Amino acid sequence: MLEEQIINVNGLDVHVVSTSKYKTTNFVLQIKSTLSKETATERSLLANVLKSASKQFPSRKEIRLYLDNLYGASFHADVQKKGENHIISFRLEAANEKFLKDNTPLFKKSLSFLHEVLENPFLDDKGGFSEKVIREEKRTLKQRMESIYDDKIRYANKRLLEEMCKDEPYSVHPFGEMEKIDKINSDTLMQEYKRMLQEDDIRLYIVGDVKAEEVEEAASIFSVTSHSPQKQADTQQSKPLNEPKEKTETDDINQGKLHLGYRTAVTFADERFPAMQVMNGLFGGFPHSKLFMNVREKESMAYYAASRYESLKGLVLVFAGIEASKYEKAVEIIKKQLDDMKQGNFTDEAVEQTKVMVKNQLLETADSARGLVDLYYQSIAAGNQRELTEWVKAIDSVTKHDVIDAAATVELDTCYFLRGEEAAK
Repeated sequence: MLEEQIINVNGLDVHVVSTSKYKTTNFVLQIKSTLSKETATERSLLANVLKSASKQFPSRKEIRLYLDNLYGASFHADVQKKGENHIISFRLEAANEKFLKDNTPLFKKSLSFLHEVLENPFLDDKGGFSEKVIREEKRTLKQRMESIYDDKIRYANKRLLEEMCKDEPYSVHPFGEMEKIDKINSDTLMQEYKRMLQEDDIRLYIVGDVKAEEVEEAASIFSVTSHSPQKQADTQQSKPLNEPKEKTETDDINQGKLHLGYRTAVTFADERFPAMQVMNGLFGGFPHSKLFMNVREKESMAYYAASRYESLKGLVLVFAGIEASKYEKAVEIIKKQLDDMKQGNFTDEAVEQTKVMVKNQLLETADSARGLVDLYYQSIAAGNQRELTEWVKAIDSVTKHDVIDAAATVELDTCYFLRGEEAAK
């Protein structure tokens, strides 16, 4: 992974990855707060409102025209959760001016635009956010939330986490809650905006062919500050129940969505983390995994079957598309795959194959500018630094015994099944 240099400019940490590998420069503002039901909807809406209008560019159209003038720069905003952190990201990708024939100072103009978006929002005569912009962005946010319901895999995953982590911040979706949207007004949004600027951890990432001196000069326009990351507090983690929770719901669907939520004490900051990555890869992360080969291929139980490891929270999530009549059998076979992992019923060759795939996935992520930022930022979100070279070495050194030990920490907490209405009769 390319080397990261952190420059503190008037209290703002600017993470610079200087490389001539790309012909563009990538800028990412990361704004981190604690994930909370009280603020998630406001922050989600706020990200869209800030993205859509600023003092200098008071409409989406004017922002688009300005970006076109920056040789077609692209600009996006999104919200996500990393562990029990709620992250707003503003991403801008612009051509590197060294490849242009004229002398347009794209680097400075890009930083100036991000500063404008963050610190000079479009306000009405009373000094509040424009009700017109808020109305438009509320509609957009509702559509994004509705799109989750329309995508039954995403919806089932959302419902699993709501049931599994009921009394934990992790149950909150990064978009927030539909029923809260209409209650938000210009005043409540302004309160959240001011709180965000004062309290949130704000960082700027820059990846491209840039020098530290020009970064320091250009970034001095920002007046926000970063807060040094604390080692992430243990995320609220209730122990798996002796008897896992079961929840079945019905919807107008043909194919049932079976989602199982497992808990593990092994998180990104744990020294056993690389072993857990390999464990998950062999359990359900890749096409050669136990879930794919045995649940989908051998038993023909599922249209798809896979697992994902949420390392900042300590969850392993399994998802499978099944016929409703095969529910009990599918759950039984999925449980057996994890039991086989705990018993060591897999070969050394399978471990080696998985290690290669985990490393390739990691190196592939580090190969793109966006992936680089995400990898570096994961260390900030976890409060634990992981150098890529050491990370790869740690994966290399994982043994079959380490994988068995990692599997031993994984316990089923909740089983969620979304089935068709006809099948429930």
